[in-house]
Amino acid sequence: MSAAPPIRSSQHLDARTAVAVFLIFALSYFISALVRGVTATLAPLFTTELGLTAGDLGLLGGAFFLGFASTQLPLGTALDRHGPKRVQLVFLAVAVIGSVAFALAGSFVSLAIARALIGVGVSACLMAPLTAFRRSFDTVAQLRANSWMLMSGSVGMVASTLPVQWLLPLIGWRGLFWAVAGWMLLSMLAIARFVPADPPAAPRAVSDEPGYAAIWRHPTFVRLAPMGFFHYGGLIALQSLWAGPWLVEVCGWSASQAAQGLFVINVSMLLSFMVWGSVVPRLYARGWTAQTLIARGAPIGLAALGLALILGPQAGAWVWVLFCAGSTAVSLSQPAVGLALPAALAGRALSAYNLVIFLGVFTVQWGIGLAIDGLRAIGWNTLSAYRGGFALLSVCCLFSYVWFLCRAEPLPDPKTEFVGLNCR
Repeated sequence: MSAAPPIRSSQHLDARTAVAVFLIFALSYFISALVRGVTATLAPLFTTELGLTAGDLGLLGGAFFLGFASTQLPLGTALDRHGPKRVQLVFLAVAVIGSVAFALAGSFVSLAIARALIGVGVSACLMAPLTAFRRSFDTVAQLRANSWMLMSGSVGMVASTLPVQWLLPLIGWRGLFWAVAGWMLLSMLAIARFVPADPPAAPRAVSDEPGYAAIWRHPTFVRLAPMGFFHYGGLIALQSLWAGPWLVEVCGWSASQAAQGLFVINVSMLLSFMVWGSVVPRLYARGWTAQTLIARGAPIGLAALGLALILGPQAGAWVWVLFCAGSTAVSLSQPAVGLALPAALAGRALSAYNLVIFLGVFTVQWGIGLAIDGLRAIGWNTLSAYRGGFALLSVCCLFSYVWFLCRAEPLPDPKTEFVGLNCR
């Protein structure tokens, strides 16, 4: 097997600077992922301390993603017009305010509002670097950089489990969010000091083209949107919230055991993205496409969901490791959408797809909670209620996969885009 092609930076960055920029952006995405996933670890604490129901937990977790999703369209336009560095700094300032507000919150409503504000603030932590990579790296390098950025997010998700569980007795959950605010400030200082000024935008006639209509209608976007909403969104929803309550309420694990299970789940995600970053360039060089990898990898996640429904209390962390690791192939849908459109529209294309993903996360997180509460209200026991909520997700993920297989795409230039599958 031939060696993977190196990441090539644009004329604005030498190789050393490109690596430094990647690491600095990864630092902010790390804390973004930690604050996204910490709800799963804190769920037992919030349930006992604040008396939250499953629906409340779903709404608290989903508030982050609702705030996140609400910014995606203006964020995409801002990235294309003003550049990743400036946009990232402004949004991180909002995240600092949200983290301080969460640490000071005294009610469920104030917690939900603060969490939504955090979601708004960290909503550029992935889109800003991906836009920078779209402008600066070639196709293969973008695939690798995308996987390694997601790997840095997985490190944050790992940190949101056992490390947070260990810190809670020392600083409490309020102290944790003060620490989060401090980390975000450090990230802002690093970006301001070490990230070069944003490169010139594309020609004004292209980059200032109003609206998202061309993006919404693009065949690649249409094909991948349901999978982004249900499967990718479901992956994040389970990883960042519902895997924890499943382990506690269905499997009967303690909060400490559940934190250990979440740690294992997130380590598996980290390793999966590390592997993708290493092997995808080589597979791409051999003629594999993102769509082919998604088509072959997504059924692993679907099978794991079905296995969880069958096994019930025996579906411990290993099942969710299988689901999360198997579903990481779906993450390739995001760079596929970015590459399908011109670089001048990269911010809007990536943010539009991110909007779909995080609307899906919000819908799945809250929807599972509402389904569990509703089924309990009509007399179903805890196991049956959880099975009902997760079965609904399974059906939606299966639908999105069938849609993906059956939608045709035009054949693109193999040097710049991906070849799709056609269901005949």
